[in-house]
Amino acid sequence: MNGTAEVRPAAERLVRVGDVEICTQAFGAAADPPILLIGGAEASMDWWEDGFCSRLAAAGRYVVRFDTRDTGRSTTFPVGEPSYGGEDLIDDVVGLLDALGLDSAHLVGVSMGGGMAQLIALRHPGRVASLTLISTSPATPGGPDRPGLPPMSEELSRKFAEPQPGPDWSDRESVISHFLAGERTFAGAIPVDEQRVRRVAGRAFDRSPVPAAAANHWVLDGGKEPPAQSLGDITAPTLVFHGTHDPLFPYAHGEALAREIPGAELVPLTGMGHQMPPPELWDAVISALVPHTAAAAG
Repeated sequence: MNGTAEVRPAAERLVRVGDVEICTQAFGAAADPPILLIGGAEASMDWWEDGFCSRLAAAGRYVVRFDTRDTGRSTTFPVGEPSYGGEDLIDDVVGLLDALGLDSAHLVGVSMGGGMAQLIALRHPGRVASLTLISTSPATPGGPDRPGLPPMSEELSRKFAEPQPGPDWSDRESVISHFLAGERTFAGAIPVDEQRVRRVAGRAFDRSPVPAAAANHWVLDGGKEPPAQSLGDITAPTLVFHGTHDPLFPYAHGEALAREIPGAELVPLTGMGHQMPPPELWDAVISALVPHTAAAAG
């Protein structure tokens, strides 16, 4: 798959979704099966890297990435005082499908975005052509058949217990160093490519009028009561990618997703931590994701 031609992204586009504007960017032909990429907390669409999106588009997919509110060029809110909750982020995804004229799409969510994608698949099954979950954990309470899921690693727990000074959000290098430190904290056995992370974090900073607003994701109100539905109610074909060295959601979290979602397939990503799949794993991810998203969607 390394020999595919490069597909360049379209221009960024601001679309109105409810009372906010969401910045989107597409790769590929709109007539191809659409894939909507949903990022994790504090992450603008820049973390769905150009090379990854381009390769999916070259394989015949219409790939759309977007800035969640409070990241990138999407609407921002007062730092530390977001007037919205986690439920609004979910509603943004559904509203974005409407704004893009898509009856349904193949949803690919990482970490927080994977939790959001699960809830969308439960509440709006007709909008989800397929579901792909990366580095995430069950978003619904477990039943009596779910064994207790392992907690984060002891090393990560100790790190979280220590005071964590934030970056100077007005200083580009400070923000880049903040994201680089986070990547190192959550990485597994695959070495962190410092230059690549610096490039992505720098681009995210340059595109963000209010970089500090991204931290609002960590103080959001969860909103509604836990869903009454279970993962067993998900009807969308589901693919689960999970790092074998994930320190936040150990591998058993991915196993639980694959076990409880009917027909789900689990693909272990050897050596990966809690992160976006690094380029070393793109071949494995794309080779499974392309056939999984082959069905036409609205």
